[in-house]
Amino acid sequence: LSARVAAVLRRSPEERTESDGSVRFQEIRIHPGRHEVHVDDESVVLTHTEFRILHFLASRPGWVFTRNQIVRAVHGDDYPVTGRSVDVQVASLRKKLGPAARHVSTVRGVGYKLGE
Repeated sequence: LSARVAAVLRRSPEERTESDGSVRFQEIRIHPGRHEVHVDDESVVLTHTEFRILHFLASRPGWVFTRNQIVRAVHGDDYPVTGRSVDVQVASLRKKLGPAARHVSTVRGVGYKLGE
């Protein structure tokens, strides 16, 4: 059993929770307590919504989330926003991430994911 668990952990995507509570994915480091994002040790200034979208996607790298799932996770169930507003926020997030934006993938007809 322990060998199987070790094998699964070796194959899992490069998402790590650091001792200070930050989440690391490739060159992106997200610190939710300080509301900071760093790409290759350079600070990236994000809006509150962009930050929450990135943190949500980083919570499960490789998983595909629909626009509605992202809206519910970021704003809650009763927030009056369309799924298309997520497209605008993700486009802005990609611009701010620079070269690291390649990790935010669009899955056509479904939504977005972080990874690959």
